[in-house]
Parts: sequence; structure tokens; C-alpha cells
Amino acid sequence: MNPKQVRQAYASVAELYVELFGTRQQVHADDLAFIGRHLAGRPGPVLDLGCGPGHLTDHLRSLGVDATGIDLVPEFIAHARAAHPGGNYQLGSLDSLAVADHSVTGILAWYSLIHLPPDDLDGVLAEFRRAMVPAGALVLGFFVGDEVAAFDHKVVTAYRWPADEFSRRLAQAGFTEVERLQRPADGTHRPHAAIAAVATEG
Repeated sequence: MNPKQVRQAYASVAELYVELFGTRQQVHADDLAFIGRHLAGRPGPVLDLGCGPGHLTDHLRSLGVDATGIDLVPEFIAHARAAHPGGNYQLGSLDSLAVADHSVTGILAWYSLIHLPPDDLDGVLAEFRRAMVPAGALVLGFFVGDEVAAFDHKVVTAYRWPADEFSRRLAQAGFTEVERLQRPADGTHRPHAAIAAVATEG
């Protein structure tokens, strides 16, 4: 999926997206706890990649994390800056982070990888690893399925992954899974998984 297509698709529904998903109160309590468990207490910069309306960046900041939100949708960055004026929000892309090698201590990519074609995932994970210090934390949320497959997401085409296969891709990129959270479909939401991993030494 071309990043320009993803940006345009989200820009066209930005106001509705913010209304439906733009506060931490709209995030499942288990997800907030999972994110905090692995990213709170990080001693240096943490990136919230694909930060959308900025609510999870703000949540991390409320936990004392030096978090920066990055998104490719200008409308989301404008909202985040207005809604959370004490935060740091920047336009940027997942596959070319404007940070030095081994300079961030954590990355949150909460549903921000779901629109990546499977062949593009490894390159993005390699970029995350380049940016991260050894033993840095990576926390991801994604949709789960029995096989890697595209589906008609409400905004633009997305992909579901078997959690084990996603974990294998993480290991291939230099990360070791340390915790996994999964929830089945509940009538409103699709099956979901979150993985926390740490960057291996070297």
C-alpha cells in the first residue's frame, strides 16, 4: 500500500476517526496497561509511530515517558498539537525515521503497521531496530488471523497476521518477544494481538 494512499484515506476521515478513537478513554484498559508495562520508566526518547490523534503519546507522557508522536497524516498532527499542547508531534514516516542510530529507548507502533504489505514489513522492522538502543522496548498492536491476508479495513486495505508469524518476523529483525496479549473478536472488534519485544544486543 502506497503511503500516499494511506495518508489520503485517513485525511478524508480524520474528523470521524478522532471522534471514534481519539481519547485514551476509548482504548481498552488492558491495552493501556500493556503499553505502560513495557514503555513506562524508559530513560530516554520513545517514539509513538503512527500516533494518529496523539492520545497514546499523551498517555505515555502522563506516565513520565519522553514520548514523541509521529504520523504521516497532517490532520492528525494538527489535532494532536491542539489537543495536547504540551506534547511533541511531528510529521514523519515509518520506513525512514529522522533519528540517529541507537538513539531511542522505546517504540510504540499501535496498529500503525496494519496497512503495510507483508513484503514491506521486514524493512520497517529493520528501521525500528536501527533506531533503537540494545534492550530497547518495542510494543505493537495488530489484527490477528489464521494466515497473513488482506481485508477491507474501514479506512483502507489492511492485513491480519498470525501472532506467531509476526513474532517470527520480529525475531528475524533482531527483537525478542517478552509478552503477548490476545483477545478474540467480540462482535464489535476483530481479533487483536499485542506483542512486546526487546531489541537484542549487538
